[in-house]
Amino acid sequence: MARQSTASRLVSGWLAALAFAVSAGTLVGCGSDVDVTTSLQVTDVLTGWFDAGVTGGKNKLVPSVSFKVKNIGRVPVSSVQFNAVFRVINDPEELGSMLVKGIDAKGLQPGESTADLVLRSSLGYTGEQTRIEMLQHSAFRDAQVEIFAKHGSRQWVKLGDYKVERQLLTTNVLAK
Repeated sequence: MARQSTASRLVSGWLAALAFAVSAGTLVGCGSDVDVTTSLQVTDVLTGWFDAGVTGGKNKLVPSVSFKVKNIGRVPVSSVQFNAVFRVINDPEELGSMLVKGIDAKGLQPGESTADLVLRSSLGYTGEQTRIEMLQHSAFRDAQVEIFAKHGSRQWVKLGDYKVERQLLTTNVLAK
C-alpha cells in the first residue's frame, strides 16, 4: 500500500468531514429551522375531567385535554414535545402538567396530523359524591390548560390555551 502525503491526507480528511456535514445537515434539516408557532396547528381539542378512579375511598377527577397537531407548513417537522399545564382559573398555582413526545425524529409531513395526544394532570379533585355531583358542586372550581411545544433544543412556545369543560371524560369518550 502506498503511503499518502500529508497534504493528500488533509484533503481526504476534509472531504470526509464535508461529506459527513452534508449528510448530517440533510438528516437534521428535516424541520430544523421550523417555527412551530407558524408550522403547527392544534386541532380537534377536547377538554374535560377524567375519571381517575377511586383514591383513598373517594372518587377522583383530573383535568384532561385531547388534541391533534397538524403540520400547516411547507416542510416536515420533527422532534417536537408537547406540555399541557393545568391551572385553576384565576389561580397562578399549577394544578399539574404532563409532557409527551408528540412528533418523533421521523417527522410530520406537510398536511399530515398526529394521532390524538391525550395529556392529563395527576392532580385534581376528590370527593365522596358521584362524579357528576362533583362537577355540579358549588365549591367546584373551573380549570384551564395551556399547551406548549418544544422543537428540538429550542425554547418552549405557547400554542394555545383552553378552558377545561365541566364534562366527565371516560376512556370510551377519549377513544372516540
